[in-house]
Amino acid sequence: MAESTAPPPPPLNPNFLVAPTPAVDLPTSTTAPPTPLFSFPKRPALRLTSEFDSDTSTFFHKVSCKLFESLAKFKLSFQHDHSGRVSVPQLAFISKYLSLHYDLEDHNTLLKASVDVSPSVHLRAAHDVKAQQGEVAMVAKLAEPGYTLELSSAVPSDGLPKATLKFPLGEVSLEEREEEEVKRTLSVNSIVKGQIFNGVCTAHYMDEDLKLRYSYKDDEMSFIPTISLPSNALSFAFKRQFGPSDKLSYWYNFEANNWSAVYKHTYGKDFKFKAGYDSEVRLGWASVWVGDEGGKAKTAPMKMKVQFMLQVPQDDIKSSALMFRVKKRWDI
Repeated sequence: MAESTAPPPPPLNPNFLVAPTPAVDLPTSTTAPPTPLFSFPKRPALRLTSEFDSDTSTFFHKVSCKLFESLAKFKLSFQHDHSGRVSVPQLAFISKYLSLHYDLEDHNTLLKASVDVSPSVHLRAAHDVKAQQGEVAMVAKLAEPGYTLELSSAVPSDGLPKATLKFPLGEVSLEEREEEEVKRTLSVNSIVKGQIFNGVCTAHYMDEDLKLRYSYKDDEMSFIPTISLPSNALSFAFKRQFGPSDKLSYWYNFEANNWSAVYKHTYGKDFKFKAGYDSEVRLGWASVWVGDEGGKAKTAPMKMKVQFMLQVPQDDIKSSALMFRVKKRWDI
């Protein structure tokens, strides 16, 4: 049988040294849109906070916005009553190292500045333009942890600077004062605290009066007696926690024979009921908070805080008053 032979290869094109490859469609490059020569800056986000107090029938408004990528803040605040009369209008420009507060009614400016000279030395200053008065202060970290020396003086200076030494267990201040009988005296104020048994004892000395306070606290109870010397005025506070939502507080002053009591019940973080009585002013009251009492409006439901308070005088129940406060924030 005759062998089969393969077909002869096609003749080479003398114009190519190698065999040509098939043509491939190359992707067309997309041209980026031209950058505009001028673009308007993005408007900063505005925060508007309004508050109304029925006791004084006063509205308080504050408008603020952050500038320069949150490096500074601009704030406008003012009040007005039910007749529309505007009062206490103020402008403020606040940054980390410089703050300017301008009162539109008094035409007065308050300047505050601070600078870090080194990692352990900090300077700050304040100046009231209209009163031509101010203060300068230097804060130096002496050692770690918690040892700080602060020197502050009024401008213009009227004596030696005030010196305050802070340490982990308290602080001591030395200040020169001018009295009627003696021209100048050196006043010493101090606060010292320490652990005694299962509580904390605090001694506060100020203007020749010594106040001793002991605070004992556990998961269910707090007991805080206080005595002032040399007047021997004695008082104590007692707090009892009944579960995670109920708390009773009681305070009694032995010298004036006055006492007060407060009961508090919370429903989560955003609702609180409080009721109490104060024997000094002979007044009973009850209050309901919607929104965290000590928090800001931005953390409350719908960014709004509401408080209702009922006050009942013991001597004249007919003059009882219901008051409320509303605070609302808008982000524009």
